[in-house]
Amino acid sequence: MADHDEERDYSAALRTAERLLGMPLERFLEPGAGEPANAADFKRLATVHTFGDAWPRTEVLDLRTRALVSVTIAATLGTLEPLRGQLRIALNNGVGPEEIVEAFIHIEAYAGAARAFDSYRVAREVFAETATG
Repeated sequence: MADHDEERDYSAALRTAERLLGMPLERFLEPGAGEPANAADFKRLATVHTFGDAWPRTEVLDLRTRALVSVTIAATLGTLEPLRGQLRIALNNGVGPEEIVEAFIHIEAYAGAARAFDSYRVAREVFAETATG
């Protein structure tokens, strides 16, 4: 029974990720050259925890707020590829580009100009992506 529940949870997490990102997550989860077999376990666990457990918790923080918080965290940490996904999620869930820029102004004040500018480069790329379609 646990295998069926795990598969159901994973499928639900993938559907949530696709709804939030506006694209399937599976392409980011494909095995890479040289990855050990347990890498699939890591990706599955992270996907279920993130998109199956954390994102659906909208009783206190709605998706919009959660998305802006996630952009801020990724930018502050300097995790640039995850930031790209967080920006897409934010824009797909009602956060406007102006609000994202305001978040970067705040990030600059607290995390520093170098980190903010490095991360903002990704935001500019995502803004351009969404403007062209």
